[in-house]
Formats: sequence, structure tokens, C-alpha cells
Amino acid sequence: MKLARFTRDGKTAIGKVDGDRIVDLSAVTKGCDSMRRFLTDLPALKGEAEAVSEPAYPLASVHIEAPIDDPQKFLGIGMNYQAHADEAAKAGIPIPKTQLWFNKQVSCIAGPTDKVVLPSVSDQLDYEGELAYVIGTRCRQVKREDALSVIAGYLVCNDFSVRDWQHRSPTYTLGKSFDTHGVIGPWITTADDVANAQNLRLRLFVNGKEKQSSLTDDLIYKIEDQIAHLSTVMTLEPGDLITTGTPAGVAAVDQSWLKPGDVVRVEIDGLGAIENTIVAEV
Repeated sequence: MKLARFTRDGKTAIGKVDGDRIVDLSAVTKGCDSMRRFLTDLPALKGEAEAVSEPAYPLASVHIEAPIDDPQKFLGIGMNYQAHADEAAKAGIPIPKTQLWFNKQVSCIAGPTDKVVLPSVSDQLDYEGELAYVIGTRCRQVKREDALSVIAGYLVCNDFSVRDWQHRSPTYTLGKSFDTHGVIGPWITTADDVANAQNLRLRLFVNGKEKQSSLTDDLIYKIEDQIAHLSTVMTLEPGDLITTGTPAGVAAVDQSWLKPGDVVRVEIDGLGAIENTIVAEV
């Protein structure tokens, strides 16, 4: 299934995408529009959700929201594509010797077509097209061989980054957490509908020009490694959002920073696309 949050006539609901229409799952969710809560209950409700076919609306007639807006955690891993780590090393940034994790604050989440704000305090706004996944099972101390079983589904992310703020302190959190800089969507494709998330083509375009292109198999630390590592430290909960790193081709390499009016699109085969216009802060 492709699980989405959508707004129609001022009401937000959870639905499933079926071709060019979206099926309202309010009868299954009892009117709750929290994807985090729905994912907690999904093992018990999945059969019912799959069986629902009405009411349904044309996708073009609704506004698609961020598929999850209330995760307890939003975690990202840095320099996790080999080609990106190599380009960073050429710029004098050392390649981490272990997994490099940072927080993105939940308040930065934005939807797949929302405007992305260039903050007034910086002109160094960068893009990072990424594969993300959502945890579906409460877990801790997960073995690597069991890690994929705790994933509810996969989605597209643009981990927008304000580079000067990112590098002015020992942690990346501030530079990764400006409002609207955690774009996710367009929906969550459940794990059972993704044969191999680590062999998908990811592309990012700025104003129609391809800037990033890679298979997700270039990950240094695979998704199994990530979950095993994180769950050694913390309990992972349904709805926790984890993004897996970006390929080579970021704007920081040639300082071609994003500016107002730029349109940034990220596509991942089988998972959909997100497209956002950059606007100046007012």
C-alpha cells in the first residue's frame, strides 16, 4: 500500500493511493489523522485497510500532506554514500570512521509540494535527496539480520541543509532543522511492496537539471547496520523517521546554493517524487 495524509474540504485524513485516486481510510482509522498512531495499529488493521475501496477522490482534487507529521524521532546519517563521502573528502571534510548521526527537529517537517524557506540568516541553502524509512515496530537491540522486519515503509526525503549553520557547531542539528527543511513524501510505501529498497534509482533535479543520480546500493552503512546501531542506544518506536544519506552532487561542492524561485525535485523509483519551490523568508 501507499499510505498518505491528505486534506480535502479543510479536513485532513489518512488514505491509500490507488493509481490516480486516493481512498479515504477514515472508517479504518476512526477519523484519526495521525500516521504515527495508525502505523502502531497497522499490523491489526492492514487487512481491513487493503479491502476498503470507497470513498475515493481524484488525487488531483486533494492536497497531499507530509505523510507523517508527528514522529517521536527524525534522525539522519551523514556522508553515507561512498561517492558523497569521497567528494566531501576532496573538500577537506574527513570521512567519518563510524556512523555519523544527527537529529532533525520534528518542527522542520514539510510536505511533498510545500514551499521551502530560504532563511534570512544564510545564503547557503543546499539540497540532499535521500531515501527514508519509517519504523513500524517498537524495538531495541535489534540484530542486523532482523532489522528490515521492523520497518513499516519507505519514502522520499529532501534533507535541506543550511551549510554555514551546519558547520559552525560540533553537531549538525541547527543547520539541519530550519523550518520547512525536512521535506518528506509523497506517501509511505509499505515495506511489503518494496522488493529491495537498497537497489533503487534516486535522482534530484534543480530547475529541471539533474544534480544527483545514484542507486541506493552505494550506502556505506546499509539500513540493517543503521537500525542495529541505533537500537543499541535507543528504543525505536512506530513512526520514527530515519533518512539514509545523500549521494554525490550537493550544491556545496561548487557553492551553487539554492535561491528563491528554484524548484527542487527528488524522485526514487517506485516511491514517487517530491517537488518544492524555494521562497525567501519574510
